[in-house]
Amino acid sequence: MKIVFMGTPLPAARLLQALIDAEEQIVLAVTQPDRPKGRHLHTSSSPVKELAEKYRIPVETPEKVKDQIFIDRIRSLNPDLIVVAAYGKILPKDLLTIPKYGAINVHASLLPKYRGAAPIQWAVLKGESETGVTVMQVSETLDTGDIILQDKVAIDPEDTAETLLDKVFEVGAQTLLRAIDQIKKGTEKKVPQKEADATYAPLITKESGEIDWKRSATEINNRVRALIPWPTAHTFYKGKMLKILKAEPAPVPGKFKPGEVIDIKDDFIVACGVGSLLLKEVQLEGGKKMTGEQFLRGHRLAIGEMLPS
Repeated sequence: MKIVFMGTPLPAARLLQALIDAEEQIVLAVTQPDRPKGRHLHTSSSPVKELAEKYRIPVETPEKVKDQIFIDRIRSLNPDLIVVAAYGKILPKDLLTIPKYGAINVHASLLPKYRGAAPIQWAVLKGESETGVTVMQVSETLDTGDIILQDKVAIDPEDTAETLLDKVFEVGAQTLLRAIDQIKKGTEKKVPQKEADATYAPLITKESGEIDWKRSATEINNRVRALIPWPTAHTFYKGKMLKILKAEPAPVPGKFKPGEVIDIKDDFIVACGVGSLLLKEVQLEGGKKMTGEQFLRGHRLAIGEMLPS
């Protein structure tokens, strides 16, 4: 089966690797154009492009997928299937109708829950105990196509968005291969999504990391976990951003104000709207990552000091 693969970040590259290992015929890899990255804004290629070049797979990096020259390029390859994984753009109808079997997408949720750009982060933010991966037929609207296959993935209490992403796409690679096998055999069963059950997972922004101490300790801890590795949950200490990299709810008896530092003797604990939060790993703006205990040794916090919401 001749496949055009469309994806950009590392999780997508892992799926491309699975297709390569399964000896599928990848006739083209399509990915986002090279972008400036890092502190010094050096131009770098996407993980999908790097992997494709390693295996000498032709690569296209169109600025616009609606560009007729790009669409004609895909048509000239006469692919059987387009596989999409975290590509970052909605595909036009002119592209979807080219392959014999259309296009399928690997989405990191149990659709129709968490349609959109950040399903992993929102599953953690909402305190879900389970998510999964869906292989679906691509439609002209975002994440609404018929479901071909789904597999569930448990969310552990210690999972961050980063660790959960690894788990979901490890499972997703096998889900994708099973879906392609069914498509080849003509045994796939497409199930329409139930619109009434749809929820959305909008793009995460830098502002998403701001901690509101009036929320419960559980909600704040979920935010900490959901925003690893970016943009990270944060508060402020003496005018500097203080990133919270690891935390856990820590019930402390008594009545306190949200954002109040309530323990600096043994642990770094801050009161929340409901409950309190133990800060296990932090990073002050311009500094290194450190444990909460190390932070307390290096800074003169006082019981009753307030962290802003």
